[in-house]
Amino acid sequence: MFRAIADVLRAIGGAVATVVSLPFRAVARLFGGVSDTVRGRH
Repeated sequence: MFRAIADVLRAIGGAVATVVSLPFRAVARLFGGVSDTVRGRH
């Protein structure tokens, strides 16, 4: 019983972490590309 609840919570936590980290990864990639362009490494 408790194990099933823990599995559900872990699944929800993993999904939330993925959704939260995606925009940050996109922003990091965006800023990384911008800094590369500014430095002339493009």
